[in-house]
Amino acid sequence: MEVKAYKKMIRIASRKVRLVLDLVRGEDCGRAISILRNTNKRAAKDVEKLIMSAMANAEHNNGMDIENLYVKTIFADEGPTLKRIRPRARGSASQILKRTSSITVIVAEKE
Repeated sequence: MEVKAYKKMIRIASRKVRLVLDLVRGEDCGRAISILRNTNKRAAKDVEKLIMSAMANAEHNNGMDIENLYVKTIFADEGPTLKRIRPRARGSASQILKRTSSITVIVAEKE
């Protein structure tokens, strides 16, 4: 059985989040959390919280054993982009794109 957890509108670009996600894809949940706690990236904290949430969902809603869970699928998609303006020379303006991302985690129980 699989359990999903989502986190949306994270104020980090999805390409930066994917660097962290590649570290934990396919790992046991306990090992994934220990990897994320020792990773020096801003996205690691959000990904750790999301995996903990998926583990809690699996234990509480489906009665799964959290010792046997592993990260089956994890991916980041682009979220909505916040558009801001920066004043430039001679009255013009340039655009600042503040990118967001959405992360999806699917944990499953080992057979």
